[in-house]
Amino acid sequence: MTAKNRIMATLAGFVVYFMLGFLLYGVLLMDFYSANAGTATGVMRTDDDMQWWALIAGNVMMSYLLVYIFGTWANITTFGGGLKAGAIIGLIMSLGFSLNMYGTTNISNLTSSLVDPIVITVMMGFTGGVIGWVLGRK
Repeated sequence: MTAKNRIMATLAGFVVYFMLGFLLYGVLLMDFYSANAGTATGVMRTDDDMQWWALIAGNVMMSYLLVYIFGTWANITTFGGGLKAGAIIGLIMSLGFSLNMYGTTNISNLTSSLVDPIVITVMMGFTGGVIGWVLGRK
């Protein structure tokens, strides 16, 4: 896999992951997450206080994680293969993170902590699908 393929797949993955995050977290599930917040207060940033550079960098790194795994270890070069692998990676990673956060913080309740891995699984699945497709293009 060339550096150009890695860069293109990372950028394509970033766009998908970012847009799905906006759609799912910022539009469709915003009220759900507000209703299922934990007892911690003042932890959410407002739109005016959002640290966009960190959000963008984090989304790029999540995309590159899949690019690295798919291109270095798994040789995934199709949308279907990327969708499946991305969803599995997303589920395992986010379930572990969400349960650890639930066990150690008051940021979210158990309902939110169990729904969030489903959201991440969808996001990582579709992101992985696009990354797999881009990696398979000649």
